[in-house]
Amino acid sequence: MSNAALTYLIALGVGAVSVSLWAWLVLVPAYTAYARGWQRAVAVVMSVYVLAAMMGAGALVGALFLWYYDRIA
Repeated sequence: MSNAALTYLIALGVGAVSVSLWAWLVLVPAYTAYARGWQRAVAVVMSVYVLAAMMGAGALVGALFLWYYDRIA
């Protein structure tokens, strides 16, 4: 297995674990907290918004790390 294939495999595994944890810790409680359909739909949309915000924060931290890597190491 090449280094690139191993990197893709690890990224796929981490992505799958992250999405499952998001669904378990954020999406399911938000969905089950409401009874009406429109409230559940809004809860799902807000949960996706939280997911996008966390992905953006992670991307920003990663970008800052890469930008300043030569100064850190």
